[in-house]
Amino acid sequence: MEKDYLKDISEIRSIMEKSSRFISLSGLTGVLAGIYALIGAFIANKLIYNSSTVLYNDLLSQRQVSENLTWLIVDLVAVFVLAVGTGVYFTTKKAKKHGVKTWDESAKRVILNLMIPLVIGGLFVIILYTRGFISLMAPATLIFYGMALINASKYTFRDIRYLGIIQAGLGLLACLSPGYGLLIWALGFGVMHIVYGAVMYFKYER
Repeated sequence: MEKDYLKDISEIRSIMEKSSRFISLSGLTGVLAGIYALIGAFIANKLIYNSSTVLYNDLLSQRQVSENLTWLIVDLVAVFVLAVGTGVYFTTKKAKKHGVKTWDESAKRVILNLMIPLVIGGLFVIILYTRGFISLMAPATLIFYGMALINASKYTFRDIRYLGIIQAGLGLLACLSPGYGLLIWALGFGVMHIVYGAVMYFKYER
């Protein structure tokens, strides 16, 4: 009887945790987001290093508005839109598979706690750009993204906390490594997302 009682308590606890945590995140989203980021970084690398009008050293030393810099922004936005679109698709699909709501209170808490650091970080990156601190833009995105993941991790898989710590750490490393910001950005948003997504898929979805 005591074993049955403990089993019932364990099941109730499991149900309560599921209802209070957003569990519809898909590992495949992370893998594809990482691939998008690597493609975006490859394109950005071509624009920065193989251009007669935009050189990375110039970007580090002065504010420079050019056609190529505009394409860099388009590249970044395209990666973001693809990643978000893929996330919405796979999250909805996984939620339907498990018979849970995609947009419930736990999902709202995750989005809110993600968006606060991301919005602040986005504004900070814009300020860096207007002040001419171009070399700090990539590190800043990693740092604030990492903080956003850490902030939201308490409402979803705890594994996200570790990804957030790694992203923030890479951002700090990029601050100390002028000229390697794009490479470290690709490592954080590209490689680490692929690794994280694969781990999440094999750990929770297989």
